[in-house]
Amino acid sequence: MLKPLEDCLQAVNRVVLGKEPQVRLALTCLLARGHLLIEDLPGMGKTTLSHALARVLGLSYQRIQFTSDLLPGDILGTSVFNRDTSQFVFHPGPIFAELVLADEINRATPKSQSALLEAMEEGQVTIEGATRPLPQPFFVIATQNPVSQGGTFALPESQLDRFLMRLSLGYPARLAEKALLQGQARRELLPQLQPVLDHAALAALQAAVPNIRASDALLEYVLRLVEATRSQAQFAWGLSPRASLALLAAARAWALLAGRDYVIPEDVQAVLPAVVGHRLRERTDPTGHDAGSLVQWLLREVPVL
Repeated sequence: MLKPLEDCLQAVNRVVLGKEPQVRLALTCLLARGHLLIEDLPGMGKTTLSHALARVLGLSYQRIQFTSDLLPGDILGTSVFNRDTSQFVFHPGPIFAELVLADEINRATPKSQSALLEAMEEGQVTIEGATRPLPQPFFVIATQNPVSQGGTFALPESQLDRFLMRLSLGYPARLAEKALLQGQARRELLPQLQPVLDHAALAALQAAVPNIRASDALLEYVLRLVEATRSQAQFAWGLSPRASLALLAAARAWALLAGRDYVIPEDVQAVLPAVVGHRLRERTDPTGHDAGSLVQWLLREVPVL
């Protein structure tokens, strides 16, 4: 692995204890120029993870707390009339940051959710007829509580598909939680984190991801995985071409993190649950709660060669 990336992972892992695989996947998602959805219960460290990533990567950071009364203008910004100049002056919203934490996105109404998701898709926003580009890099980490909790608006499949990956941090292991109890509060450690990568280095790494070689045999493996979801009866629907592109991009970024300039099947398998889990539904379970079993079926039954 490239030394700066290893340093980034180590720094974040000192704050977010016991979540090394999730931290690696989050950085993979950023390198692949995607956006990340974290679905978990409150208090699992979602905010700490996003803030730690912003600090070690030297990115400007904004947190948007999604609530039922949040309006699109609260996210994108609005123009305010200036009496002195007799002109409207645009005041940018929190979306104009390099790393944006959209906290509890499924507590906002679909209209406000769409304002964020359109910005993610286009990399720009149009406000009052003027198109304004968003910063680069631009990385959204959205969090949501399980939809079984009250007061939530589930994201439809078309909007879930905008996220390259979905993760769950889960409960920490016993030793990690004991270290949490013995040490400082995690948020007190955040100010101690120093930037490891500058903007130019991060941009160069992101630009290198599409150049990671994927052999014809590797592409055939990706195609077999995708085609299995479209032909097997247990899948409610198959993966889209956007999903296959996302899977390959994530596998390339994972290979870069491993210090290789080529993709191997293990890279695809490592990112597969995070990339396709939120895109799959079992035919007998439209809620998606059993998507994990579908992913395991793909890993087990689809041949590599």
